[in-house]
Amino acid sequence: MKGVSIQVDSLTKRFGRVEAVGDVTFTAQPGRVTGFLGPNGAGKSTTLRMLLGLTRPDRGTALFAGIAYGDLPSPTRTVGAVLDIASAHPATTARNHLRTFCALGGHPSDRVDEVIGTVELDRFSDRRVGGYSTGMRQRLSLATALLGDPDVLVLDEPSNGLDPAGIVWLRNFLRDFAVSGGTVLISSHALGELQNSIDDVVLIDHGQIVWTGTLLELTTRGDTLEEAYLRLIARESAI
Repeated sequence: MKGVSIQVDSLTKRFGRVEAVGDVTFTAQPGRVTGFLGPNGAGKSTTLRMLLGLTRPDRGTALFAGIAYGDLPSPTRTVGAVLDIASAHPATTARNHLRTFCALGGHPSDRVDEVIGTVELDRFSDRRVGGYSTGMRQRLSLATALLGDPDVLVLDEPSNGLDPAGIVWLRNFLRDFAVSGGTVLISSHALGELQNSIDDVVLIDHGQIVWTGTLLELTTRGDTLEEAYLRLIARESAI
């Protein structure tokens, strides 16, 4: 289907006396790659978990085309998510891991071979996952997220463990996904790589949105993404 936007409105979450996320609002649009950036402990993971229905917000909403993740008729056909590198049993093969998740999601069995080809694990799909490198496990995680042929990708640090060729492959894959009408929300610390991958930026610090807009707007002074990021974080810390 594609054309599914992510709408986050006034999301708030407290853990005891600590407000991990406060009144977070942003939109990720179809056809664009949105970078969700912030220091460790800024609230990125908590926000993504609320978006995917894994953590209940105290207030606010997180919707996909106006529908909460838990209310989607077939969530994995709308949203593919990678929050952690694949935790497949080390004794299983990538192919068998994907067959299991394909059946659980009610997806056509031929999707297994399709996603193996998409993430370029063809030569390794019948090897045990216990022998995989971090980068190969990262590709397996993405393959699992793609089984439902989703409209939206929500990815946390997807380039971790990838070699330079893998990073270029991921960048091109995400760009092609967005060009086809898909929506990508990507959380990452690899700012140098993100500069070549994203269209829009959502910057969060101490659980609060610091800045939203296009990458072009953020770097209009000639800054790199990293320089602009550090400038904004330093400004917020000084307030």
